[in-house]
Amino acid sequence: METLTNKIDFAVVFSVNGANPNGDPLNGNRPRTNYDGMGEVSDVCIKRKIRNRLMEMKNEKDKDQYKYEVFVQSADNKLDDYPSLRARAEGELKKEQWRDEKIFHETVCKKWIDVRAFGQVFAYGSKKKGEGVSVGIRGPVSIHPTFSVVPVSVSSMQITKSVSGEGDGTKKASDTMGMKHRVDHGLYVTYGAINPQLASKTWFSDDDAKAIKTALEHLFDNDLSSARPEGSMEVITVVWWQHNCKNGQYSSAVVHRALSITTNEGVTDPKKIEEYSIKIKSLAGLMPEIFNPNNVVIGSI
Repeated sequence: METLTNKIDFAVVFSVNGANPNGDPLNGNRPRTNYDGMGEVSDVCIKRKIRNRLMEMKNEKDKDQYKYEVFVQSADNKLDDYPSLRARAEGELKKEQWRDEKIFHETVCKKWIDVRAFGQVFAYGSKKKGEGVSVGIRGPVSIHPTFSVVPVSVSSMQITKSVSGEGDGTKKASDTMGMKHRVDHGLYVTYGAINPQLASKTWFSDDDAKAIKTALEHLFDNDLSSARPEGSMEVITVVWWQHNCKNGQYSSAVVHRALSITTNEGVTDPKKIEEYSIKIKSLAGLMPEIFNPNNVVIGSI
């Protein structure tokens, strides 16, 4: 299998309106913010959404079959009945594939797209000789934590339940009260890269890179929840820089800085995408592919 040909850098810009993009469990599930008030979404959250989109892709020849297999599936969105990651590994791999680390490494990479994309640690001990495994895999796809362009405003509301979750019903229980939090408006941007050298170690291909790109373009499809109502989060643009060599024509830092997002002159509290200025600096010999479904004005520097 031929692996990724050339280095890729990318950026994803998305908007949040009246939603909680990534709750912080250490802060009452309020939307994550840093000390400067910038909204934040973890790289783990973005990878989870990419995995979910990959799980939904159908085989072009047989629409009843899924195109990719994903190893790390969430408990509320599984395509099989395995109760844990170890159970999935044991159920899908043959015993002889566990006895040799090189065979195990190759098998799991070729079987599960998220393993060959993001990497995975397989550390499963066993009292029986030859049935345990300890393999660490580095994936070629790296994604930065996501931050908003300007500080975000977080609103909170207290909610009540009409029925108690516990108790005999004679009086209100403590669980009848709760809180919901949301970002009123925010424009977020995240960056990432795909490394050909690491791709060669996990059998990550150019077709796999295209699948990642498609997943980024549809990051919030079928992603609704109480905290994220349908349409409250939207991909504004995906900028995809594909270099002409394995090492890249420019460093990832230089490429990522080519994307500039600021508020328009005189705007201090933006509420809509039209109040931002999105520009991309031209880099000699490196022309990006731009996904822009809403035809947002993107200028040049």
